[in-house]
Amino acid sequence: MRPLPALLMALVALMLASLTVGAAHVDLRDIFRDSRAMLVLLESRLPRTVAVALTGAALSVAGVLIQALVRNRFVGPDTVGTAEGAALGLLGVTILFPASPLWVRMIAASLAAMATTWLFLGVIRRLPVREVMLIPIAGLVLSGVLGSVVTFVGWQTDLMQYVSTWLLSGEFSGVIAGRYELLWVAAGAAGLAWFAADRFAILGLGDQVATGLGLSTASVMRLGLAVVSVVTAMVVTTVGMIPFVGLVVPNLVSRVMGDNLRASLPVVALSGAVLVLACDLAGRLVIYPYEVPAGMILGILGAALFLWLLHRRPAHG
Repeated sequence: MRPLPALLMALVALMLASLTVGAAHVDLRDIFRDSRAMLVLLESRLPRTVAVALTGAALSVAGVLIQALVRNRFVGPDTVGTAEGAALGLLGVTILFPASPLWVRMIAASLAAMATTWLFLGVIRRLPVREVMLIPIAGLVLSGVLGSVVTFVGWQTDLMQYVSTWLLSGEFSGVIAGRYELLWVAAGAAGLAWFAADRFAILGLGDQVATGLGLSTASVMRLGLAVVSVVTAMVVTTVGMIPFVGLVVPNLVSRVMGDNLRASLPVVALSGAVLVLACDLAGRLVIYPYEVPAGMILGILGAALFLWLLHRRPAHG
């Protein structure tokens, strides 16, 4: 079976399972006769399920883009300072303008995420070209420095609860109707990547090759940065950063489908949605009726998958 239909079937099955799993019993066959079940479904289960799928899909696409921008497979939105930048922007707005509306926080987080990602790009341009592994190391160092700044400022201003929600939670138990809609913005931003997929694929060949083929590298770079920043900011604002999704999923898909972004981006998005939804379900079941954050499950599974990717050569390599 082709990957796209198989992933669609898996996603539908997991979404149906997600609608029925939780501390409150919900029988989908009786929701039209049970007003309480309908309330739980519409206010909690359905928004949570949609939020999980949107988060996984958008972060996976953002991972593809950041890897194309820096031409390195071992980076993701959570390892280059983008998430920490979004948290820094949110923290600044919370301190300076605590009564600001949600759209102001969204813009601040997106701009800060874009600035820190641009800073990362500026740093790696000064690294030796042949030292490929220095790029992810530089990203981890930058993430650590920015994360320390966010933690220090949050500690000094008694906002550590917000900081831990943005950077350390990665869980969906607080998602209800009215508190996840920003993720549709992230999904829309990620959807823009498909229309420019060929340009991102050419950019991944290198600046000189892309320029020789008539591509405006600066404009494509700006578009990619905007998409990655908006996606990361929306995810951090809504549910907190989810680790490893934007790093592992693009690598797994590229081993099967190669570097044709036009064909692989839908598979990447569905794979990310399936992975995060499966981990969220596992977190709900492992100590039922209590929950383990999906970010914790993904941290363990993602680390194992990343080590496998490091030690296993591609079949066509």
